Amino acid sequence: MAAAATPAIRALLTAGAAHTVHSYEHDPRAGTFGGEAADVLGARLGIEARQIFKTLVLELSTGALAVAVLPVPGTLSLKAAAAALGAPKAAMADRTRAERGTGYVLGGISPLGQRKRYPTVVDASALDWDRVFCSAGRRGLEIALAPTDLVRLTAAVTAPVTA
Repeated sequence: MAAAATPAIRALLTAGAAHTVHSYEHDPRAGTFGGEAADVLGARLGIEARQIFKTLVLELSTGALAVAVLPVPGTLSLKAAAAALGAPKAAMADRTRAERGTGYVLGGISPLGQRKRYPTVVDASALDWDRVFCSAGRRGLEIALAPTDLVRLTAAVTAPVTA
């Protein structure tokens, strides 16, 4: 476990939140990071792609960063995310700002254990599951946890943010 102790996993351990870690060999040729996780974990664990959540970093119209967590097959509604976060508008943050702000690399950005706690919205569909999967902070590493723990530990609001 020591080799896999990312900031996200340490945050869960510190909080005493029940979770499991799932790893797989990341293929650099994969079309999308979330799609790869859904394919591998779906085949291995028999879970639906809608149960696996991706983490997107946004830039609000105020200039502040924020985070949206939504099912891998879904498309983010920037308008809905901005409204849920109390901002007039939101746009996708550029890669460099997202990586510097969170401390993670693209494709391994976890909503947990980021350098700074950003305003976060988790798609309301997460609450339909007994457990959801999200990045553990490294490509090829996923965490399964209760959606209520994800919301609590990120201090997130929940709202329908998929288009």
